[in-house]
Amino acid sequence: MEILNYDMVILGSGLAGMRAALEASIVSKDKARIAVISKLHAMRSHSVSAEGGISGVLYEGKNNDSSKLHAYDTVKGSDFLSDQDAVEYLVSHAPDEIRMFDHLGVPWNRNDDRNIQLRAFGGMSVPRTAFAADKTGFFMMSALYDNLLSHKNIDIFHEHVATKLLMDKNKFLGIYTFDLASGDERAFMAPNGIIATGGFARMYKFTTTAYSSTGDGIALAYDAGLPLKNMEFIQFHPTALVPSGILITEAARGEGAYLLNSKGERFMKRYAASKMELAPRDIISRAIMTELEEGRGVKDKRFGKDEFVWLDLRHIGEARIDQNLPMIREIAIKMINVDCVKEPLPIRPASHFTMGGIHTNIRGEVVGRDGKNTEGLWAAGECGCVSVHGANRLGSNSLSQCVIWGGMTGAAAAKRKYTKAGVGQSPAQRKALQDASSELNRIMEAKGSENPYSIREALWQEMNDHVYVYRREKELVEAKKRLMELAKRFKNVSVDDKGKTYNTNLRDVIEIKHMLALAQVVVECALARTETRGAHAMREYPKRDDKHWLKHTIAMNGSKGIQLSYIPVKITRWQPEERKY
Repeated sequence: MEILNYDMVILGSGLAGMRAALEASIVSKDKARIAVISKLHAMRSHSVSAEGGISGVLYEGKNNDSSKLHAYDTVKGSDFLSDQDAVEYLVSHAPDEIRMFDHLGVPWNRNDDRNIQLRAFGGMSVPRTAFAADKTGFFMMSALYDNLLSHKNIDIFHEHVATKLLMDKNKFLGIYTFDLASGDERAFMAPNGIIATGGFARMYKFTTTAYSSTGDGIALAYDAGLPLKNMEFIQFHPTALVPSGILITEAARGEGAYLLNSKGERFMKRYAASKMELAPRDIISRAIMTELEEGRGVKDKRFGKDEFVWLDLRHIGEARIDQNLPMIREIAIKMINVDCVKEPLPIRPASHFTMGGIHTNIRGEVVGRDGKNTEGLWAAGECGCVSVHGANRLGSNSLSQCVIWGGMTGAAAAKRKYTKAGVGQSPAQRKALQDASSELNRIMEAKGSENPYSIREALWQEMNDHVYVYRREKELVEAKKRLMELAKRFKNVSVDDKGKTYNTNLRDVIEIKHMLALAQVVVECALARTETRGAHAMREYPKRDDKHWLKHTIAMNGSKGIQLSYIPVKITRWQPEERKY
């Protein structure tokens, strides 16, 4: 075991993690020693897949837009479950982040007057989403990564798999990992830690997310006894390409694409007549599933056995598609041999974003079991539940959240007074390291009879079948039972690859462990919430119930299983109202 000492360790190298590292370096004037840990090469983090853009009111007053209107749209889009102080913080800081990325070199699309161009997005009253074609995340990540390389106090550890959050009661100590390339175990000890590992939508079979989106940081926090928040709220993106699940960005609808059923109808007029295809994602996903259930879905063997609806971009025109949506056209041609200039695209909802995650306060500080802040630990981006998105995220608010809270937590960690962690300075450190090493070795040496990949496939299918866009109590009860069975089977898995170099088998088993734990939390939280709100749509309870459920779900790993409790939503300006579009 190698022990490395840093002033700060950041787990995750997407937009939130890299933005945290950059801000920490700036605030400390390059004096803080910072480790950024990624289980991939840092530039393969899932943030590079963000296509549509980043929200922010760049031109106050233009089109009658304002930060207040952006906040209202976000609160309404969240089905009034977002903490409104966090929303107001997001909208007030988003424009500065967009301008900062402009200075870092992001090639934003621009109007003829050379101002940054803004496109329409679902649930937004006016266009306020800045974009770089349909590769926004990639360009923002590239700008961050290039800038981080110029800071000599930042070390990036690619392909290091985190296996344990090292804690001493309510105090952060470090992160335990193994180097995928060599198999060497490394402990990163630091008085300050930021978790920025993204979401867990890969627990579904049909998803827009990468195979790496397994919720590792959230699962490690849960395993360490830290509370999770709002885990029942999983966003299904309405337009995932059939049959692969690859994302077809909401920007396609922002540019004017239509949703059509088997009869050629623009069916959104039945569900959100004023917004049509630019309604929030939860409403459109439910609308698509209703169309399919009522027999207006499309069947075409070219695209597999599942029914779907069409996304029609043909009327937008080749020139505009090539300028603003070039990657979407390329993806469809390569994946299903369909040119969206000439034919509509087959789409249906896929798991995409997780509103829930590690319970934090507005400053991104991780909240402990006792309700007090965990000393020296923050969470930022999709893995940290502030909660700014509530029950449903509006498209393009995610990138704003990632960079704002990434910067905020990086600055806070850099400003904090601390003494550097030392090797073996305390019994708590020695015990944490010993426990982490023993646990990893137990997994590595597993010689059971269960195939972990069979368990993973069963998990994916179970979530797809029973915890999808629409949920039913009976199906959730069945999912709970089957997930418990899978968890029992997992205790008897085998890690067949006993080698050290690039042991992806070991990495996969750890990821499956994380997904199984989080899936059980999702189902438990969903069963308890007897209402329909945002991305949580219950057939037995079709209406929102503010009297009983205007509150956040808190889930903790207790001695007798998953323990649920609740805390109130923070309301500053907008009282809940009927959500119409």
